[in-house]
Amino acid sequence: KRVLAILCLLGGFLHHLNEAVTSSEFRLDGDYLIGGLFDIHLASKVLNGDRPETITCSRIFLASYRRLQIMRFSTEQINNSTNLLPGVTLGYEIFDHCSDTKNFPGIFKLISADGIVQPWDQSNVNVSKVIAVVGTYTSTETLTVAPLFMTNLIPMVTYAAASSVLSEKTYFPSFLRTVHPNKHIIEVFFYILQKFNWRWVSFLYTDGDYGKDGLDLFQNMIKDTEICLAYTKSLDENTDYPPMFQQLESQRVNVIIAFTLEWTAEDLIKGAIKHNFTNKVWIAGDGWSLHQKLRREKGIRKIGTVLGVAEPVITIPGFSDFIHSSKTLCQTENPEQGRFCNQISNCNNLTAEDVINADPSFSFSVYAAVYSIAKALHAVLQCGDGRCNRTIPVKPHMVLAALRKSNFTLLNQRIQFDKNGDPKFGSYSIFYWNQIGETEEVGVYHFESFFHINRTKIQWHGNGEVPSSFCSKECPAGFSKTQEGIYKCCFNCTICPSGTYINTTETEDPYNCISCKETEWSDPGSTLCRLRLVEFIPFTDSGAIVIVMGTCTLMGLTVAISVLFAINYNTPVVRSAGGPMCFLILGCLALCSVSVFFYFGKPTSASCVFRFLPFLLFFTVCLAGFVVRSFQIVCIFKIAAKFPKLLSWWMKYHGQWLVISVAFVTQAVLLLISYSITPPKPYSDRLLYLDKTILGCDIDLKSMSGPVIFLTLLCCLCFIFSYMAKDLPKNYNEAKSITFCLMLLILTWIIFATSSILYRGKYVSSFNALAVLSSLYSFLVWYFFPKCYIIMFHPNKNTQQHFQCLIQNYTKTISQ
Repeated sequence: KRVLAILCLLGGFLHHLNEAVTSSEFRLDGDYLIGGLFDIHLASKVLNGDRPETITCSRIFLASYRRLQIMRFSTEQINNSTNLLPGVTLGYEIFDHCSDTKNFPGIFKLISADGIVQPWDQSNVNVSKVIAVVGTYTSTETLTVAPLFMTNLIPMVTYAAASSVLSEKTYFPSFLRTVHPNKHIIEVFFYILQKFNWRWVSFLYTDGDYGKDGLDLFQNMIKDTEICLAYTKSLDENTDYPPMFQQLESQRVNVIIAFTLEWTAEDLIKGAIKHNFTNKVWIAGDGWSLHQKLRREKGIRKIGTVLGVAEPVITIPGFSDFIHSSKTLCQTENPEQGRFCNQISNCNNLTAEDVINADPSFSFSVYAAVYSIAKALHAVLQCGDGRCNRTIPVKPHMVLAALRKSNFTLLNQRIQFDKNGDPKFGSYSIFYWNQIGETEEVGVYHFESFFHINRTKIQWHGNGEVPSSFCSKECPAGFSKTQEGIYKCCFNCTICPSGTYINTTETEDPYNCISCKETEWSDPGSTLCRLRLVEFIPFTDSGAIVIVMGTCTLMGLTVAISVLFAINYNTPVVRSAGGPMCFLILGCLALCSVSVFFYFGKPTSASCVFRFLPFLLFFTVCLAGFVVRSFQIVCIFKIAAKFPKLLSWWMKYHGQWLVISVAFVTQAVLLLISYSITPPKPYSDRLLYLDKTILGCDIDLKSMSGPVIFLTLLCCLCFIFSYMAKDLPKNYNEAKSITFCLMLLILTWIIFATSSILYRGKYVSSFNALAVLSSLYSFLVWYFFPKCYIIMFHPNKNTQQHFQCLIQNYTKTISQ
């Protein structure tokens, strides 16, 4: 109620100013009035802030004056139409809205009737003839005055105010606009930056709601992108430009978005020229992209390349003729009587050509706003068949309801509004300020559907190539980024180590190297991983073929020797070699050789088990047999005389077979325990080579220590007993052969252990198989071959008499 009372008082103050000025470019009588608010002049600075002060609208802006003429022209065009509002005249009341916050007298004039603003409960009495308002220009102006129009739901159709907050219907229920909100032009800025890969940019903006809204939208747009906002600053009439330009130079910012109004842009660009701020890319907002005077300013080429974003220029038919024929251009009849304080042009020096050639920005928006209101009035008055129903009382809210449903074609544009009152029609063009001072269209953006820019039409400053703008150069391929400071565009490059890679085309994280899979490898600084070469010894390997053939030969020899010994079983040579024990040893040697076959081919769990099990188990029997044989020789010739009972017990209980059985069972138990704890299993060695995977078998040395120690113990016992019998009769001296075999065995495994330490590749399996085969051949060749040689080539030495003679000679030697 207090607000309404104040409004009534202010309305009364305006009562003496309600007399119309006929034939004025600011006022046209009609059955229904449209209000118009245009920034024809810029308000003078307030000198004192401690007392009320009258503002002066002094500096003229030709582009805004041109928009005023567009409204006048469109109104006249509508009144001359026989279809749109037949029998109804549309008038206007226009004010020079030169200040953001101090133009309330004109606003009250629009919402008052006879100088009085009616309270809500008396809205049907002395209502203003204004059914809608076109304007204002800036977002701050609109946010300031809009609540006064929203109170009675008077439609306010703005042609330039683009702040996002105006789309909120909760606060601005009767607000509509024929210009797109800021989010769309910010999208165009973003696409341009992406198109030319500019990632280090500055955002300069007009100090006010329009500029701050644009900054907020831009910051949100680039939040999760590689574009960084290096510098931001709000601009007003008091801005000190030299320090700002120095800051931009120090930060190496080469791309500047100037989201400003036209008068702010004039100060900015002239300041850049004056202070020699050169060779930058300027991206202009729709407030100054089509500025006629600025693009021809002396020295404009020095500042760099200017790209502008604005709605495409649409030629309005008949407007030029209207301007040429207008008698009220820059005039007000009876200038000393009845004129309102902000209904004066002060543009006597202007010509019709000046107005026609002025900046055409937002001209179509004004044209569309006026026609939208006229179309809405057409719907409210139910016009048709060459007449309108003038008996219908037209209220602003009725016009608002019809405006929201707008759907008509105007100069090939489909005029419609969405639920927020924002336009569904239109597009943006990208303009380039060419070398001759003209704007050249080089691209287009259709909202949320299509963006294109023809870079070949742009002549860049400098060497003619697309300028770059970055804080840090992009890292070479295979390097990760390490952020420096608060800006993600400022970083150091670190090469990815071997076994990792980074590929910015496939991943959104350029800051971390990705580890390769276990089956892959990479060099330092790689952009991808390659499959490791899997290596093992196949049966087709030449070394494997030789070893397998040697194994088969060993098996054949053991069979042949067994047959030879069986034929000559009762001869002294066979008996002295061990008799039936020879067949056990030969059989175990053949069974040991089976493990050789499992060292080749791709390792499996079964092959890993059988690599070691046959050899460890049956070689234990072989060694136990040689231990027993060595002990028997020593016992017969050296111990029997001293310990006859021992020999008797040995013969009675078949000590040799008992020892061999115990050794076999013990080794079997040890192997069972070790395999139960940690059985051998396939193993992929990826640490040895960067680009290879060596397949082998993994053995737990701790769990396998029992069988190996037991085998070593038997080897030591065998060596001790055989060494004790080194001076026995020649034909009974198997101990010498056993000693030599054991020395070969030890030497073989020492060589294998040494080679395994020095070389760790796929051929370790071949070395292991060769060591096993060499161990078996050492006993076969140096123990059994001499016996076969005597049997086959010296049968005279394979007689009882020959052996008895040797024993007698040994006895004589000992006794002496």
